[in-house]
Amino acid sequence: MADVTLTLPEAMQRAVAAYQRGRLREADDLARAILGVKPDYFDALHLIALISTQQRRFGEALASYDRALALRPDHAEALCNRGATLHELQRFDEALASYDRALALQPDCAGALYNRGNALRQLKRLDEAMASYDRALALQPDHAEVLCNRGNTLYELQCFDEALVSYDRALVLQPHHAAALYNRGNTLHELKRFDEALASYDCALALRPDHAVALCNRGATLHELQRFDEALASYDRGLALRPDHVEALNNRGNTLRQLKRFDEALASYDRALALRPDHAEALNNRGNTLRQLERFDEALASYDRAVAMRPDYAEALCNRGITLHELERFDEALASYDRALAVRPDYAGALNNRGNTLRQLERFDEALASYDRALALQPGHAEALYNRGITLHEFKRFDEALASYDRALALQPDHAEALNNRGNTLHELKRFDEALASYDHALALLPDHAEALINRGVVLHELQRLDEALASYNRALAVRPDHAQAHFSKSVLQLLNGDFDAGWRGYEWRWKTEGLKALKRDFAQPLWLGQTAIAGKTILLYSEQGFGDTIQFCRYAPLVAECGARVLLEVPAPLKDLMASLAGVAQVISAPQQVPRFELRCPLLSLPLAFRTRLETIPAQTPYLFGVAAKTSAWRARLGARNKPRVGLVWAGDPRKQLPNAHRIDRMRSLEFDQLAPILRITGCEFYSLQKGEHALAQLRNSALRQRVADYADDLHDFSDTAALIDNLDLIIAVDTSVAHLAGALGKPFWLLNRYNTCWRWLIDRDDSPWYPTARLFRQSAPGDWSGVISRVVVELERLLQGYNERTPA
Repeated sequence: MADVTLTLPEAMQRAVAAYQRGRLREADDLARAILGVKPDYFDALHLIALISTQQRRFGEALASYDRALALRPDHAEALCNRGATLHELQRFDEALASYDRALALQPDCAGALYNRGNALRQLKRLDEAMASYDRALALQPDHAEVLCNRGNTLYELQCFDEALVSYDRALVLQPHHAAALYNRGNTLHELKRFDEALASYDCALALRPDHAVALCNRGATLHELQRFDEALASYDRGLALRPDHVEALNNRGNTLRQLKRFDEALASYDRALALRPDHAEALNNRGNTLRQLERFDEALASYDRAVAMRPDYAEALCNRGITLHELERFDEALASYDRALAVRPDYAGALNNRGNTLRQLERFDEALASYDRALALQPGHAEALYNRGITLHEFKRFDEALASYDRALALQPDHAEALNNRGNTLHELKRFDEALASYDHALALLPDHAEALINRGVVLHELQRLDEALASYNRALAVRPDHAQAHFSKSVLQLLNGDFDAGWRGYEWRWKTEGLKALKRDFAQPLWLGQTAIAGKTILLYSEQGFGDTIQFCRYAPLVAECGARVLLEVPAPLKDLMASLAGVAQVISAPQQVPRFELRCPLLSLPLAFRTRLETIPAQTPYLFGVAAKTSAWRARLGARNKPRVGLVWAGDPRKQLPNAHRIDRMRSLEFDQLAPILRITGCEFYSLQKGEHALAQLRNSALRQRVADYADDLHDFSDTAALIDNLDLIIAVDTSVAHLAGALGKPFWLLNRYNTCWRWLIDRDDSPWYPTARLFRQSAPGDWSGVISRVVVELERLLQGYNERTPA
């Protein structure tokens, strides 16, 4: 109980002494007793305000300060302390006014200037806060707290180097200042000086092991250092102290995602969102995790929630676009990227991804422009350079594509996909050894890169290094046993080597490859591959690839009929009249004609598998197709008496520019018309063009040698017309096109001008064909070497003419 025998000054003196010794209850009792005697005693009111503040009873403290200041409005210390109380109540404007009143009375009060800076910082008036801190430091240069908060303000202004200097000055004064060490760590993190940041956090935590936020931020720094397990442990220590730390839960999810612990990552994001459902970053990161799990619809929903919270969230809009791209909703993806770019026009990542979507939409010019915009903003964007290379490859601008890949690889030498695609471009440029080196570099980085192994096999195949090609395909299949292209490419190699047993089985994988799956027909009727008896059944045989394939493999239709089946044959319209001559076919159909009812079906190129065809069992009896008699007679009359041997010519195939692989092969199998000049200079025979195609015919019609060749292209409306003309010729010289197959099917002698990396059907190291007894093969001795082929044909043609008796055909 207070001693009331004391004078008021003595009682006040005792109350202050109790306060200074930390005996707050005693000090408060004495001060209140004094006020009971003299209610307007300023010192007692001020002391009660200080005690209330220390006990965090800020409302009572403020009331006491106001009563005290009503008595002495010019008391600078009370005004300053009142400001601190208002600060605690988050009434920052009023706190600022109180500090300003104190400073008007005592301009050299460093404490008031410091507290004023704190209030201004809370009000986001950062430049004014800096000025206030600097005034305080001019008065008291060794004020560590001012230096620390000044550093915090510079941090918020993103002046990180200056903030670091301020923290370091504070730590010179107080080496064990935990807050300065912690904030210094944050600043070093922003400066990407992660090792130093980690050391600063560790020093802070040595002083304050229970600093939850320091532990969490330390986790973020360890994440940046890719020390993910340690980062996770640091987050978990921080969250054990502060389970409601939303940012730590979000960042912990990011670390778990890097560790590929996706379900735990989702749980961490969900904990963050349970605490703060509007946390857009957690929703975005949750979407990223779901996207990695290929749960694209859920990912999209998470991004949509993020964008609903923050419509200007460019990263979420970009990630949403990526997800829509994965869902093949390309137009919507494009719109999402455009929304992101409306918010952030300098968003190079969104421009890159936008280019990818435009490329999928085959809007290649726009895709290229999008990549170029990304690179104008960020010249070191390796992915944009890589994707630009892919687009330039699509444009067949191979030299530019190669340069773009090389720029990407200069920035990111371990970019295996860029090395793989670079190899593809070098392949197109016929720089085969460099292509192989590029694939091998990719495989040194990613030994299990199935596509690089397959592409490597294709180049080795083209170089006729067949054993190595087969080994490369087998390596791809060891990595990806279900890789359709690897199976298909291997089967082509096996067929080329005459290994028909394995080759025909593997060839069935064609329907799952990117190049051919679009050609697959969907029928309810079962596929027949020779596994069941078909006597009395109706079976549909149908074309699947080119005209030449149909002509070559329609030979199996009579064998199917011999099994007792009724055979329907569906072929492209230009072949329909010709196929009417094929034995064993009940009906020939072509679109748009409706297919009659049938019970079984088989595509033509699966028939060799159905009949277990081996080299020695190829059905090679020719002719198996015949020209229409009336058309043959009409051509005989039109051509007149035969005075010299008649030689038909075909020098180019169908470019098929819509099919990249087929177009590349056509460029290898086709000649320019004038490359036939040495043949055309032989005067002992007549030459007839069997060529179709606008580009190839223009070569003939613009050539100085055009008079040497009779051009009836405009009269060859379908294959029955071509067959009738061939019936009136003696020899066909052709590149690997449908006309070569037609000549063989008609039993007409034909000489095949064959590319070096020959098609599988012509087999390897042969100058004859088990498919066509009348065939003779003239193969390039090196890739692109047509001159050697033409020279050998000239020699053989002159030899043929020497023994030829000119006579009129019977």
